Amino acid sequence: MTGPELIKERNAHNFKHHPPASVDVTNRHAAVREALLAAANLLVDVVPAGREQSLALTKLEEAMMWANAGVARVMA
Repeated sequence: MTGPELIKERNAHNFKHHPPASVDVTNRHAAVREALLAAANLLVDVVPAGREQSLALTKLEEAMMWANAGVARVMA
């Protein structure tokens, strides 16, 4: 398989729906959300409101999305 074919295969996998395969996967998603929610709330408590706080919270949201994509997209 060529480089472009491999990328297209990965894209096909990444762009499809990945329902939770098990209770373990559901629990992993919940753990990611719980940890990053705690971090987000900590940032609200210690970082003054403003652009920096907003950007930090956005990055945590991005981290949550990427972490949960990693949990969901595991190729067996």
